[in-house]
Amino acid sequence: MHSTTRLAFMLSATVAVLSLAGCGDQASLPVSAGTGPNPTLPAPKSSLIPTVNIADAIGWPQGAQPVAAQGLSLTAFATGLDHPRWMLALPNGDILVAETNAPPKPEDGKGIKGWVMGLVMGKAGAKTPSANRITLLRDSDGDGKADVREPFIEGLNSPFGMALVGGDLYIADTDAVVKVPYKPGDTRIAAKPVKVVDLPGGPINHHWTKNIIASRDGTKLYATVGSNSNVGENGMEAEQGRAAIWEIDLKTGAHRIFASGLRNPNGMDWEPTSGALWTAVNERDEIGSDLVPDYMTSVKDGGFYGWPYSYYGQHVDQRVEPQRPDLVAKAIPPDYALGPHTASLGLTFSRRGDLPPTLQEGAFIGQHGSWNRDPASGYKVIFVPFRNGKPAGEPVDVLTGFLDKDGKAQGRPVGVILDNKGALLVADDVGNAIWRVGGSATAQSAERPDQPAK
Repeated sequence: MHSTTRLAFMLSATVAVLSLAGCGDQASLPVSAGTGPNPTLPAPKSSLIPTVNIADAIGWPQGAQPVAAQGLSLTAFATGLDHPRWMLALPNGDILVAETNAPPKPEDGKGIKGWVMGLVMGKAGAKTPSANRITLLRDSDGDGKADVREPFIEGLNSPFGMALVGGDLYIADTDAVVKVPYKPGDTRIAAKPVKVVDLPGGPINHHWTKNIIASRDGTKLYATVGSNSNVGENGMEAEQGRAAIWEIDLKTGAHRIFASGLRNPNGMDWEPTSGALWTAVNERDEIGSDLVPDYMTSVKDGGFYGWPYSYYGQHVDQRVEPQRPDLVAKAIPPDYALGPHTASLGLTFSRRGDLPPTLQEGAFIGQHGSWNRDPASGYKVIFVPFRNGKPAGEPVDVLTGFLDKDGKAQGRPVGVILDNKGALLVADDVGNAIWRVGGSATAQSAERPDQPAK
């Protein structure tokens, strides 16, 4: 095709694709129907063109910021970052933030559908080059704002999760876990990272983010590895070691699959009462605005959670070939649904500290926001109360206002952690900020995620 003709074709096709935004099916159920321990799962819907309803990423206008629930305070802990996604609180109060984005993935998203998804991700602000950096933030005067910012480690490969074990800082790059030495108070690391274990990467690397958490005795790491596709359409040979949580022995580097059938696990934390490992998981797309709910769940050693053959336990996905009824029969239903297409990424359990008593027993969830649902879902931080180690109530809105009145994304929450005072920190990769949520008053009784405050 002549270059001029090709350019004209691409431009007209781009306009056509972008005009599809908002096309496809509309939700017939509120987000609340797909939330909680027993979500409603309607019949799947299929169409030639999936629902595309992506919020344009515009960033925060001057003076604008998210809205904290009544009784909570909100501070811009740090601004002007470069796509901050994930954080780690160090024992001395310093905060490490991974400024990161997807690595080159030459084989991911080929063909017309892949090209469309590339446009969608561009609109969402997810196509900027990765800074490949971990930055240290320090609030030396205790005012809730970082006054020290240092490039802690540079030259990484799309870093995401971090874990400190003794004198070693472990970092999950997109294709390996590496480690560097760390001493309390360090603001820069000059040592070259040492590889601990390879992680699945490669030219597809569809879900590129890898998170890690250390076992409580410091002998093992647990690493999340997302799938290489939506529902196995790239072939199951491309899914080796993926859609899983790995257990890694820190002495030997040996690893095994701890749990599988988890399409795209991200956030992980240890539930303080039971000691169980919990994770937040992004479920599959393209079977309707009401399916499938993302979820959080306790993770059982050896457990299989359905992907790609079934969802939410043993609900078979007919798109997958060949079918595996033997594996479907083993699929474990998740503990708690977090709403369809909310892109629930961050997960951290609360504790006593600089938050109201009503927010001191449960889990905070960072919901990055939907692209495959009309109307939009997610784009907020919620709190799910727990009792005796299990979810015990409806979600509470903690931080909202990420979408403006026109449905454009001023920010998108990702990772959530607690600082050493027990306040909540939220990484915002579109707003390029870290927000700090604190306060001592009782938070308002927030509505279900799909309902406006009264």
